[in-house]
Amino acid sequence: MAAGSNSPGARLNATLDMLERLTSFDTVSSKSNLGLVAFVEDYLKSLGIAYVKIPNSRGDKAALFATIGPNLDGGVVLSGHTDVVPVEGQAWTSDPFKLRREAGRVYGRGACDMKAFDAICLSMIPEFLTARLSRPVHILLSYDEETTCRGPLDTIARFGADLPRPGAVLVGEPTLMQVADAHKSVAGYSTTVHGHEAHSSKPNLGASAVEAACDLVTGLYRFADELAARGDPSGRFDPPASTIHVGTIHGGTARNIMATLCVFHWEFRALPGVAQNLALQHLEEYAARVVTPKLTRHATDAFIETVTEVEVPGLKPESGSIAETLALKLAQSNHTISVPYASEAGQFQLANVPTVVCGPGSIDQAHQPDEYIDVAQIEVCIAFMRRLAIELS
Repeated sequence: MAAGSNSPGARLNATLDMLERLTSFDTVSSKSNLGLVAFVEDYLKSLGIAYVKIPNSRGDKAALFATIGPNLDGGVVLSGHTDVVPVEGQAWTSDPFKLRREAGRVYGRGACDMKAFDAICLSMIPEFLTARLSRPVHILLSYDEETTCRGPLDTIARFGADLPRPGAVLVGEPTLMQVADAHKSVAGYSTTVHGHEAHSSKPNLGASAVEAACDLVTGLYRFADELAARGDPSGRFDPPASTIHVGTIHGGTARNIMATLCVFHWEFRALPGVAQNLALQHLEEYAARVVTPKLTRHATDAFIETVTEVEVPGLKPESGSIAETLALKLAQSNHTISVPYASEAGQFQLANVPTVVCGPGSIDQAHQPDEYIDVAQIEVCIAFMRRLAIELS
């Protein structure tokens, strides 16, 4: 192919330049992404691309929904998030927000998860334009994927209203460009035990929040063992079961004071088809039957409360769906995989839009110090996008 803006080398260079710009924005989930959004807005305007900016309720973050091609239903959404995980406490060997190119890899926070996919989608716009699409490509850049996966919800709510209703969604989380049609759901909780302080020599005068919390955590892990024994009937997931994890526990004032407060944070990752609140129901039943009666026997004011902090729906396999069929064709593959992490894909599926996950890079590199993506993976994804342009023309 002759040298030019659409040549393989030029497109790769354009993508790496775009990735360098996207990486330079510190979009850790606790911070605003508006600087990155403003940069992308200017880029879209320079190409004459129509887009909608969809801010969150506080106005400190926003999603962008851009349309290339005709403004029709039935197009394909390329969905990527703009937020990244923190770098504090990690042993980076270079500035995490300055892209480093070295030995066939590019390093930087979000290089793999998932600003490379975002950069590929944006740098492909000139080729999408020259393809004269008969069905549209939509690029959705959202926020808060690393915390709640609720960033695209306001956009999804507008599908079929003032935004075209897509026929398929491809979420570009790192899968090594394999097509993933299933992942677990995840729910995150904070459980607080309210006890009653007393001198530790007189336990009959109080209620230990630490003791009750330890009992609850033990009950959760016993239930986790039951879930492991049930296994994964599909045989597709690793680990092959729904799982429970307690990440933090804090409580008590001193060794000789019965604790008045103890808090633990925990999560439940459920196989597709398993109720997302199954572990919560188990905890609440166990608390009511076993833990609360013991906690309140000497202190009637003691109690237990659990707050749901995160609920991310799973992605269920939909064999033969438009999204699966399209993605397999573009990936030149004949089989799907499952992935162990959660993503925004389930949000689209809940809105009855066929969705799969397929993106460059390995999830093994995500969230790590010196996070990187192989340039070869970027090239594979560019080829995937070029086949998409042909498919929609």
